[in-house]
Parts: sequence; structure tokens; C-alpha cells
Amino acid sequence: MKLQGLELYDFLLERGLIYQTTDQNKLKSLLNGKPITFYLGIDPTADSLHIGHLCSLRTFRFLQEAGHKGILVIGGATAQIGDPSGRSDMREMISSEKVAQNLEQIKTFAKKFIKTDGEAPAVIVSNNDWMKNYTYVDFLRDVGTYFNINVMLSAEAYKKRLENGGLTFLELGYMPIQAYDFEYLNEKYGCVLQIGGSDQWGNMVAGTQLIRRKKNISLDVMTTPLLLNSKGEKMGKTSGGALWVDNSKTSVYDFYQYWMNVDDQDVAVVLKWFSDLSVKEIENECKTDIRKAKKLMAYAVTKLIHGEEQAKIAQATAEEIFSGKGSSQNMNSVKIDRNVLASGIGVLDLMTKIGITASNGEARRLIAQGGLSIDDKKITDANMIVISSEPIIVKKGKKVHLKVELV
Repeated sequence: MKLQGLELYDFLLERGLIYQTTDQNKLKSLLNGKPITFYLGIDPTADSLHIGHLCSLRTFRFLQEAGHKGILVIGGATAQIGDPSGRSDMREMISSEKVAQNLEQIKTFAKKFIKTDGEAPAVIVSNNDWMKNYTYVDFLRDVGTYFNINVMLSAEAYKKRLENGGLTFLELGYMPIQAYDFEYLNEKYGCVLQIGGSDQWGNMVAGTQLIRRKKNISLDVMTTPLLLNSKGEKMGKTSGGALWVDNSKTSVYDFYQYWMNVDDQDVAVVLKWFSDLSVKEIENECKTDIRKAKKLMAYAVTKLIHGEEQAKIAQATAEEIFSGKGSSQNMNSVKIDRNVLASGIGVLDLMTKIGITASNGEARRLIAQGGLSIDDKKITDANMIVISSEPIIVKKGKKVHLKVELV
């Protein structure tokens, strides 16, 4: 099956979704040929997906649309260890109970992006299903014997932990378990390809090496790019942390606005990854009117994550706020006791209380820089007392607007 008139491999390549592969010619043959079984792994270290998962999930769906059979492995076992890739410190250990709760949440969110019903639905499994009854000694004998410690220590996955002198035996166990996932899925489902983010390259290749050493079978991996901007910095980082799929963690409006504020140079790449526009349309839009292209991008990504209705509301809200009205009935809001404002509260305490700033010190710095206003009146006095019997609109810079409602 072709996507937008292209063979799958060429389609993914044109949209920049193929970053690394163990064998380019073989990958092209696999993707463009008869249906194969592939898998993607996600660790449930949080109770929501974030934007960093989206390239791989989007690619997962494209493979499904082309007729391939997908398996989503949610790492119920590996999440209890914690992936050391790119870490300078050990991940906080999560209880098995919390991992189980997170797993169910991740499963729910993942179903928004991949097909789990109809023709060739995805299979969703947890690697804890096959690891929980594997005894420690048996695993070391069956799998551990194929891993050379010198080779493992040279892997990028462990580099930062080694530099900081804190690599633990627990973390060393992560790679063999992920590698065994591929072996297990190959045996049970005939899985021949693993996809994942480029930060997982070392762990993914370890799976192919394990299988080749044990069974003399050559399997393949393909990575998708990390979500980086034109400066090489990770996208999806906000003042509140990650850009989450869960709208209780990141509001739909904040999600939309994040994309409206990305650099112009990043618009075409994001549209190629996350919109249904053809590459030719994307290039024309970016060349003709970058502001319009950015709106298309923000809308497309928000629609992909939150649905068309919520995307329309977020877009309309942004346009109302930035059209000169300064407010919208759908804008982000926070509620405080009306007696607090009626009796008066110091502006520094107010900014911290409503979450516009993380501390009074940050609020003081922003005021000195002319970066805070209430009802479009710039705050110039850090000792100001705010008194109001009506809701107020607080602005931080040009991009953050918050309605303070009274209860």
C-alpha cells in the first residue's frame, strides 16, 4: 500500500521519519514488501505520554496504514529498572504498583495514535508478562552470557552514568531485558523489526546482536528522530516541564500556544512529521506565509493529540486573546478566594499564588524587566498591593495570559 502516492520507505524518508537503520536496503525491502510484524517499546515511567513519544507513534501508525502488523510493548518490567540512556544520575525507582497504574494510562493514551481495532489491529503487551516468572539465574544463563561487559560499558546508553561514576548493577540490567524483548517477540509473533527513538539505538541494536549470537538470525531496527529544534535543543520542554498529552497536565490551549511560539525554522519539519499535508504543500506554505504555516502546524499537532473540536477551541481562544481583546471565555484560568483580592494581596505573593511565577524572587525580576501586567497595566512597583472585586487578567510577557477568577 502506498501513502500519498509513495512507497512506505520513500514516504517516511521524505517526511524525515527515518533516522538510523541497521541495513538501509533491507529496511526498504521490508517496508515496501509483504506485511511484516514490527514493535515499538514505551516505558510507563509516567502516567501520560509526552510529545517526545509522538514521532515513533506516528511512524507506528504509518506502518499500520501500509499493512504491517504492529506490537506496542509497554515496559512494565523495564520501567521498574529505569533506562540509563543519556542520564547523568539514576532514575528514581518506581514501585511496581505505580508502574502498573501508569501502564494502564499509557495504554489508553496510545490508542489515540495507533489502530487497536478493525483490520490488523495493534497488539499491546507488557514485557512484565514474560519477565515476571523468569528467574534471575535462568535469565543470566539464557541471556546474560551473551553480553560482554566491556562492550556494554562503551555503549552511549551508559556513557553519562559512567562519566559521573554512578552506574549501578541495576541499570546494567536494562539493556539485556530490552534485548530479550525482541527475541521473545520474534519467537511468539514473528516480529522482525523494532522501531523507536534515536536515543534508544544502543538498546535496540543489542536486541539484534543477542538474536544473531543465539540463533544466527538477522533482524533489524529503525529509529525515528528525536524532537529537536533547529538549534539542536529538545522540543516539548516548557516552564512546567514536559509537553504532556494528558490535558490535565498540559492544557489544550498551552499545548497549542507552545507550537505557535516555536522558531520559524522548525515549522516545516514539524508539519512533515505531524500533519497530513503533502511535503509540496508544506514547502509552499512555509515559503509563502510562515505565520499561516505556523497556525497550520499548531492546529495540526493539537488536532492530532486532542481532536478537532479541542483544536478549534484552542485556535479560537488564541485569536481572541491576541486580537486586542486580551481575554477569552476559554482562556486558561485559576480560581482564588474573592476575599483575598477584596482585602488586598501583595503583587509578588499573588503571582506566586496563581502560578504565574515559581517564586517571589522570579516575580520581582519580571517586574524589574517590565514583564508582568494586570488588566493590560504594566506592574512597576514590586511592593504594590492588588485589590479587586472583579476577575483580573494577568500577563507574563507577550505569550502567557491567565484569568484570575473569584470564588
